[in-house]
Order: sequence, then structure tokens, then C-alpha cells
Amino acid sequence: MILSDREIRAALDRGAIRITPDPKADPKLWSSTSLDLRLGDELLLWDRELISEAESIIDLGPGFSPNEIISKYSSSKTIPEEGYVLRPNTFVLGWTKEKIALPHSSRYAARVEGKSSLARLGLGVHVTAPTIHAGFGFVPGQDANEPQGQPIQLEIWHIGPFPVRLIPGMKICQLIVEEVHGTPEQGYSGTFATQGPQG
Repeated sequence: MILSDREIRAALDRGAIRITPDPKADPKLWSSTSLDLRLGDELLLWDRELISEAESIIDLGPGFSPNEIISKYSSSKTIPEEGYVLRPNTFVLGWTKEKIALPHSSRYAARVEGKSSLARLGLGVHVTAPTIHAGFGFVPGQDANEPQGQPIQLEIWHIGPFPVRLIPGMKICQLIVEEVHGTPEQGYSGTFATQGPQG
């Protein structure tokens, strides 16, 4: 079941979902069944020189680690105030400005979907990995008053004909919250449990 805007706000009020900064202060972020998330101020850019010197094939078999590949062949860039121009046929990694925590006992998971206004220009955001698992960003036993949550790393690719400008704080994707049937035995602790910018 997808939560309505009213139900998302109620879940935020009771701490069943935690999002910082608090989105309730900005009515422009809300639609009937989703919440817009904004682009953070950092990107990971692939280093073409390092890639050209590397082996031409990445083996996706046992031992494959996407984090190792990303760490080895990309570098962090703070997006300037005037934005970062993303050229056609380019792929970068970014993060949401918002940090999300979904305590698994709350029985909520979420999906991150792109925005149609951007997709119509050829900009894809988080297209192949939309699931935000129950337990994402939540640290059990941590004081409820302490900040919790992780930004969501976004796979951003551009296949449109025109360069586009990515601006920190722009609406980049939308969060759709779903109710989980039953309480998971444990929260998410996979490869991407910690994925905030390292810069």
C-alpha cells in the first residue's frame, strides 16, 4: 500500500519515518502520494584518465565490489552555486540533500523514482535501483533525539540531446513510501547501508 501525503506526514510526526531536514516546512515538496527529494551538493565523477588506463572489462563474478570500483575510478566534486553541467551520454553519482531513516519496526519501505519533468529531457535518476529497504538509515538503540538517517545515493544518467545543469537543492527525485506487510526480522544492513558523501 502506498502512503498518501497525509499518512507520510503522520508517520513523520510519530517518528515512524525520519527525514532531515524536515520536509513538512515546504509544501512545494509534496504531491498526493510522494515527497520530492532535492539534490545534495556533491557528485562523484568518473575519472576518464584512470578508466582509460584500466582493464576494459569489469568482472561481475564473485568478489565484485561496486564500492571498490567507484572508489578507485571516481572523484568527489562539490557542485558550485551556478550548478554542474551534465553533458549528453554522461553518468554521475549524486546524493539527496535529505537524510532518510526507516526504522524496520515501523513497517515502512520506500521507492525512489525520477521526476517526469526531468525524464522528458533524457535525465534518468535512480532508474534501476528504486528500493529503499525497511531499516535503511536507522541505527537501533540510538537516542531518538539524535540525528539519524543517510542520504540516498542516486545514479544519474543523461541520454537527452541537450546539456542540462544540475543545481544543488533542485528537486531531483521523489520518495514513495509503502507499508510493509508484517514486521521484518531485521533492518537493512547490505552493501549500501552507509552511502553518504565522503568528501
